[in-house]
Amino acid sequence: MQIELQKIIPVPLKDKFAQRGSDVWNKELRFLEREWIKLKAPSGTGKTTLVHIIYKLRSDYEGNVLWDNNNLRSIASNELAKMRQQYISIVFQDLRLFPNLTAKENIELNRVLQKPIYESRAIEVMAARLNISHILQQRAALCSYGEQQRIAIIRALVQPFEWLIMDEPFSHLDEENIKRASGLIAEECDKRNAGFVITDLEDDTHFHYTKQLNL
Repeated sequence: MQIELQKIIPVPLKDKFAQRGSDVWNKELRFLEREWIKLKAPSGTGKTTLVHIIYKLRSDYEGNVLWDNNNLRSIASNELAKMRQQYISIVFQDLRLFPNLTAKENIELNRVLQKPIYESRAIEVMAARLNISHILQQRAALCSYGEQQRIAIIRALVQPFEWLIMDEPFSHLDEENIKRASGLIAEECDKRNAGFVITDLEDDTHFHYTKQLNL
């Protein structure tokens, strides 16, 4: 699956972005299968806006977004839901966990909403990798933000995907936990021949990126 951005610019931020340099806004871009793409995006440059546009949570933009040559504006809601379940997984910056469900229930819910690619046991394995086994039965609302980020990462990894979209997924993790999380993400993407798009504030060496862009 390819993702194509055709001169995207968010209407509410058009005047703000029109005169600034960007590798993304108002450009023609194609994200090819299996590319690992870093978007360096300082605060206020619209990284979450872009993520929401790519995932079709926003439609207030000029230009077009294409998933495998299908314009997002014309994809019906039922087809969009199916494509999200099978082809695109996401880690939101605000995580969007259900606070009254346990960490494991939050992850398991995403695993079973579509045709599972892993048995439930995989949750325990991934949790051990990310050092959060001890909070799997704890309500998400009682977990630290760093623990919640790791829950959200595992939740994104247990569903099928060809693209993994991540909006500042490591912002509350220390270097050791970033190393654990990035290692697991890289393994899962390699296993599935999947690409990813990740946003962050600074340069980093967490992955062997195929493309790095400044938002």
